[in-house]
Amino acid sequence: MVTHHLCLLRPTILTLPIGLRPRLPTVASYHRLPHLRLLRPLCAAAGGAPPGGVDGGKRLAATSSSLGAAVVDFARSNFLPLALITAVALGLLDPTLGCLAHKYSLSKYSTFGIFLISGLTLRTKELGAAVEAWPAGLFGLASILLFTPFLAQFIMQIKFFPHEFITGLAMFCCMPTTLSSGVTLTQLVGGNTALALAMTVISNLLGIMIVPLSLAKYIGAGAGVSLPTEQLFKSLVTTLLIPIILGKVARETSKGIAGLVDGNKQGFSVTSAILLSLVPWIQVSRSRSLLLSVQPKAFALAITVGVLLHFALLAFNAAALHILSCLEQRGESVFERNEYARAVILVASQVSLYFD
Repeated sequence: MVTHHLCLLRPTILTLPIGLRPRLPTVASYHRLPHLRLLRPLCAAAGGAPPGGVDGGKRLAATSSSLGAAVVDFARSNFLPLALITAVALGLLDPTLGCLAHKYSLSKYSTFGIFLISGLTLRTKELGAAVEAWPAGLFGLASILLFTPFLAQFIMQIKFFPHEFITGLAMFCCMPTTLSSGVTLTQLVGGNTALALAMTVISNLLGIMIVPLSLAKYIGAGAGVSLPTEQLFKSLVTTLLIPIILGKVARETSKGIAGLVDGNKQGFSVTSAILLSLVPWIQVSRSRSLLLSVQPKAFALAITVGVLLHFALLAFNAAALHILSCLEQRGESVFERNEYARAVILVASQVSLYFD
């Protein structure tokens, strides 16, 4: 039986005077003991926290957190190219879903969604600015419908096998600008979206009449290409004009919708990028067997010519805008304003993969 209170059972060291008590080791001195330093790698290998390893763990966690944040920031700022690369890779690896999406015309719905988002995000002041920049827009249309098809005759002079690639690239030059990627890229770089939309819609509508003439002039009547004019016109109206109008009307008639769109710009940009990536995914899935049957050397050469073509268009449009801005004497030229120049250069330097 315990006859003393537990608090009375103290070590004898505590009963000594303070000056005679031995000094206990502190935590810091405990960590500096040589035999414990030797045990730290063993503790780390065993998954435990060695003495003094709390700070090291914090530093490791901070490094991992900063690395993860850097990866997320990179993916966020380069979401569109990453989405396009992923779409092409998926189409090459397994074309089943892409072919199924083509069967149900998913690409048309994705284009409808892109232009619906464009209409929702379109501000009225951007429309006024686009009207003000009509000279820049007129130059962009001339570059798309006149200068780019003019390059087709030079591409036809390139001689290498197979010749079908050369004919395809020449026909590629005769097409109008892309339906959706030009507008999406203009939004991402801060260009005037209304001007990009106007050039896209007008060039594709005029292209119904101009493309057959360009094909006959620069490639020849034997190209074997015929365009269903009425069907193309209906398709452009339903996939371009109607969604833009619906989006703009919804924005102007509902302040709630306008506030929702303005407060979630990044989310709508990501959605547009995803919808845009569906197009190459479906096209690559459809053409996978044909792409794999082509000789790698010929395919690489055709890709190189296509890349050089786009660089040539970028250089021409940028240089032409700079010359036009120097020729205009009065005040600030519309050709040198960044938001107009970005829209014109991006939209006029792209060519549609397919005219539908």
